Amino acid sequence: MTPEQASALIAMTTQEAAMESATTRKVLAAVPNDKGGYTPAEKSMTALDLAWHLASAEVWFFNSIADGAFPQGEGTRPDTVTTPADVVAWYDANFGPALDRVKNMSAEAAAKIVDFYGVIQMPAIHFMQFNVKHTCHHRGQLSVYLRPMGAKVPSIYGGSADEPFMASASA
Repeated sequence: MTPEQASALIAMTTQEAAMESATTRKVLAAVPNDKGGYTPAEKSMTALDLAWHLASAEVWFFNSIADGAFPQGEGTRPDTVTTPADVVAWYDANFGPALDRVKNMSAEAAAKIVDFYGVIQMPAIHFMQFNVKHTCHHRGQLSVYLRPMGAKVPSIYGGSADEPFMASASA
């Protein structure tokens, strides 16, 4: 990948991540504060843990891309994050600065090959697409938790029974 190609991808992928974050935030905010312990099955994460993973992984991906390395051991939920509302507040405070780090990367740094735990090696900026897929995957999981918890399912890529398409188009 050339620096010129990486520069174009920085612009495209950071814009996509910013647009996706509005939907992610809606799903996070839909989790009822008193239902953080909900889990649909014994093997599943709790709603709070899944919400935290969804929010913190995005920020971790952005910072790792900007740093050119993916550190082990990240993602522990701080003691101050005890409710879904705390996750939303953390996401609001940390998403923008982390995304800005990627936006401000040099084209050369974005084109540099980065190793992901010995499994994948690709240009740093390509991990933005990996992040979007990871986010969509876990956002989908969390959205499935909502209705059984008694919450409303927001519009994601189209309307839902709780937020019809026309309502989401004017939002």
